[in-house]
Amino acid sequence: MTRHDGSSRAVLSIEQVSVHFGGLVAISDMTFALNQGELLSLIGPNGAGKTTALNVVTGFLRPTKGEVRYRGAALNRLKPHEVANLGLVRTFQKTSVFGMNTVFDNVLIGLHRHGSSSLWETVLALPHVRREEKRLRERAWEILDFVGIDKHAAQLGGALPYGEQRLLEVAVALAAQPTLLLLDEPVSGMNASETASFMKLLGKIRQRGLTVLLVEHNMHMVMSMSDRIVALNYGKIIAEGPPAAIQQDPEVIRAYLGQEVKRA
Repeated sequence: MTRHDGSSRAVLSIEQVSVHFGGLVAISDMTFALNQGELLSLIGPNGAGKTTALNVVTGFLRPTKGEVRYRGAALNRLKPHEVANLGLVRTFQKTSVFGMNTVFDNVLIGLHRHGSSSLWETVLALPHVRREEKRLRERAWEILDFVGIDKHAAQLGGALPYGEQRLLEVAVALAAQPTLLLLDEPVSGMNASETASFMKLLGKIRQRGLTVLLVEHNMHMVMSMSDRIVALNYGKIIAEGPPAAIQQDPEVIRAYLGQEVKRA
């Protein structure tokens, strides 16, 4: 995969961001940038501020101070759907699929977010609406094939095994045409085989040049897939750099209570 250095143009910048919940400081003066085409991972113990950072970027939380910018646009006051309209699409720690819809329809719902037909045009089934629907259905099959769950297209989303529900969630996110994909602990709860499958998918996503911000506890995945890593503890950045440097950093090792930060 391509490695990036500081000369790359940042597409996402988090500048002096803090988040306070009453007297609790969840994030303190966080500053880092994400470059075009890069996979950057946020790591840290539980409660370090990783998901809070994702919530700030995607509009689910407003920072107490500081600024978040994406391709020059300030995100601080935007609602989640407005952030998504800019191309920042996320997954969540807990699986979020339309359980009573088929796998195919889950992806089609994601694709319809970019449909151009109005409600009345759809009701009247105008010719251009039928053409667009055909195009969207073809695209849904392409995404399911890319993610590797096309054989489950007719199953209900909620009936899939856990690992494949996580893959479906990524398929729906890809259907929304992200320019920045944010993954919140995507392999949490997966077994070794499911994790390996997800890593292969993430590798394919990287090959397409998509920029990725990853929050993850699985250190093998983080060290194998990341261009750079930002390590957090108690809401503060304690280290930033390539995997080889992070896995040797004394502050990172201490933050993990003496646990080994495994090499890829």
